[in-house]
Formats: sequence, C-alpha cells, structure tokens
Amino acid sequence: MCGGQVTRYLILGNGAAGATAAEEIRLTDVRGEITVVSAEPYPMYSRPGLAYVLMNEVPDRQVIARQPDWYEARRIRLVFATATQLDVAARRVWLNNGATLPFDRLLLATGARAAPLPYAGANLDGVVFLDTLDGTKDLLKRMKKARRAVVVGGGITALEMAEGFAHHKIETHYCVRKETLWSAVFNAEESQLLAERMQAHGVHIHYNTEIAEVLGDAKGCVSGVRLNSGETLECDLLGAGIGVKPQLDVVRGTPIRVDKAILVNEFLETNVPGIYAAGDCAQIFDRWTQKHLLDVLWPTAVAAGRVAGRNMAGQREAYVKGTPFNACLLFGLHITAIGQLGQLRDASEPEVFQHTSRGSSEVWFSRPTAYSSAWAQSGADTVRLALNGNQLVGALIIGNQQLADPLRALIDQQTDVSALRPYLQTGGPQLAEHVLKFWKLTKMQAMQTPVLVTSKV
Repeated sequence: MCGGQVTRYLILGNGAAGATAAEEIRLTDVRGEITVVSAEPYPMYSRPGLAYVLMNEVPDRQVIARQPDWYEARRIRLVFATATQLDVAARRVWLNNGATLPFDRLLLATGARAAPLPYAGANLDGVVFLDTLDGTKDLLKRMKKARRAVVVGGGITALEMAEGFAHHKIETHYCVRKETLWSAVFNAEESQLLAERMQAHGVHIHYNTEIAEVLGDAKGCVSGVRLNSGETLECDLLGAGIGVKPQLDVVRGTPIRVDKAILVNEFLETNVPGIYAAGDCAQIFDRWTQKHLLDVLWPTAVAAGRVAGRNMAGQREAYVKGTPFNACLLFGLHITAIGQLGQLRDASEPEVFQHTSRGSSEVWFSRPTAYSSAWAQSGADTVRLALNGNQLVGALIIGNQQLADPLRALIDQQTDVSALRPYLQTGGPQLAEHVLKFWKLTKMQAMQTPVLVTSKV
C-alpha cells in the first residue's frame, strides 16, 4: 500500500502469469483493489490442455483452472475485455468496451498469440489454430466434416494438431521446412523415432517442404495448398503452427522498452516504474546465456507471475529464472526437454518463420562456449546430454522418463559432473544407469554435509 492509501493493482492478462500474480498480490496486500482484464471470455484455463481437448481426452470444461468463485473469494475483479490503449503518465488503461481503468501498479501479462501464416490465401476460411479455447471448440466442430488436413509448422503445437487430425481419422499431411522434425530440439536420430510413430498413426510427412500458396474455392474456403515443388495437396483444413508472437499492441507508442517482447529488469519491472511484465510477453534475463530471451513455457510464466505479484505488492525479490523445462506426449512418445540443447537456430531462416513455438524456449537454440554432448539409445528410449565443461546444461529424454527429475536437478543446481565424464564420453545403453547412481550419490553427500550453527553466549 502507498502512504496508507488502498493500492489499485491492474493486471492485463488472465493466463498463468496474470492469475498467479493476482493471487500473490492478495496474499501480501489484503486491502488492495485487484482488477484482472481477460481478453477471452473465460476464467483462467490451461492452454497446454487444449491438445487434450482436441484429442477428446478431456472435456473443454476440464481445462478451466480457476473457477469464478476463486476470484470472488480473493476479491479479484475479473473484467472480460481487451486493453486497447495505455497512458503511462496518467496511469490509465482504455478497454475495447469503452471503459477506462486507473492503476497505481500495472502488470503486463498479455501473453502471446499464434503467428499468422505468411502465404497468399492465409485468411481463407479453414486456416485453423490450436491457440485458444474458443478456437479449439471451433476446430472440433470443423473436424467432424473434414476429410483431409494439412499442417505446417515445426514445433509442439503443429505436431499436436497433426496428432489430433489423425486421431479423428482425417487424412493428414505434415509439411516441415527442414529435413528433421522439431529441429529446435531433435537431431536426425531423434527425429526418426518420432517420424516412425507419426507414420504409424497414418500421418504423411513432407520434409524440406514449403507452402507457396493456400488455395480456396468459390465460397472462400480452403481447398488445398500448392507446395514449392509445384505439387498440390487437397485439404479442408490447414493447421497453422509456425510459432507465436508476444501481444504487444497495448505498449506500442508508450515509453516502455520493447525488443522481441517487453524488456524487464531482475525484479520484472519495465523501464517505467510501477509497470511490470511477466509471462509470454516478457523478455527476461537468462542466467545460462547472459541474454534477455523468450520462454513460452507454462511453468516459467507461473514462476514469473508469482515474483511479479510480490514485487507489485511492495516486496523487492529478484527473479531467478529456472531451467527451461517442458514435458509432452506426442503420438504416444513421452518427451522431456531441459535447458540448453545445443540445437542452433538456422541463421538463414526467413524472419517470417523466426517465431518461438508455444511450449518452447529460446534457450534451446543456444550453445555454451565449451559445448559437448553425450547420446545413448536403447530401443525407443533415448537420452541426450549437453555439457559446458564439467557442468550439465541441458538434456533431452525420449521414452522412459526415469532420468527427467534427476537431470533437471543436476542442471538446475549446476552440479560438477566430472566424475561422470568417462561414461558421458562413451555413451551407450549404460549411460542412464551411471547417471542415476551419480545423482543418488550427490543427494546422499548433500544430506551428509554438516551445517555450521552458531549461538550467542
């Protein structure tokens, strides 16, 4: 609170970062007025859960993570509208419904939205996205009538759409610009593991393929795509998953500093005092690369929202970004990506495709100065480790996930793994066993470390 007065907190965005920040503010400031503006007509929901809705594995109502009574119990006012203008000097935000909202402290948690396709015909009816709850509901309706679908994109969302179409018995063609699948994460061998699963589900994969044009019929609906090879693929639906773009419209024309997203300091505060940013719209300093990078990851948004909320309520807590982490299930294959994976981004990639995919991190595209890697495969179970000298900085685990938590802990704690070096250099099927033994030994040693206790006499 400021000088005994009730503080007016305004949060633009009702996703993982925004809702978490509101909760943290209320825990710290019991009197403050909290308003959350949601551009979608729902309480907070799980965006990663949309893939499960698409597969009919859960009903759409089940992805709602915060019910209306959650907001009411915490005296959080939820407004369904879109912020259209921000005046940082007047400390006021304008909404698309004509209302204006004053604030003392503001959190920008506007998130990111699916990037549009850069092709002629991209606005035809039938170009679809897996990005919002309403969009997913609409897609499910369209899939009941669709016979053929094409999916374009190289990340998790595009792969989830391809799996969803195939699950609904729609003839599915997956077009990828590179010669490997999910090239931000996979090497050639790992790509082949996923490709075999996709093909077993009936998905036709087109490598090194670009769409030249989206074709439409007389009614303005998608009828197919023309590829760069000249080949035409007929389709009723074109799934677009080339990445996401941070929602920055409300800050354009303001003094708030922006690069790819909104730049913040270690306290998640922008260059304008009292205005913070967190989640997919924030560009946060990364301790691994020493750069301000984008994470489009649910756990990162939650963690950043928590710290931003505390700082808005008067604390002064530096945000230390954890190791970028994501776990997903694609075509029955469990995949976990942690930290720096060493898969460098193609410098020749056209700018229109240089979008970070939802569920990924720009850290994955980085490579440390003393980079080396170890790789082991046993059937469909694969482990790849990335190292910087004697320190683990990244890991990719496919199949059996017994190493996921141990590797995440070793990476997050920046453990010296020099004792593992002989096994890392040889790799092989015994690598997992050696990593588990090392992790258990490390935990045991940490528990046995004496703690110095002093007392006054």
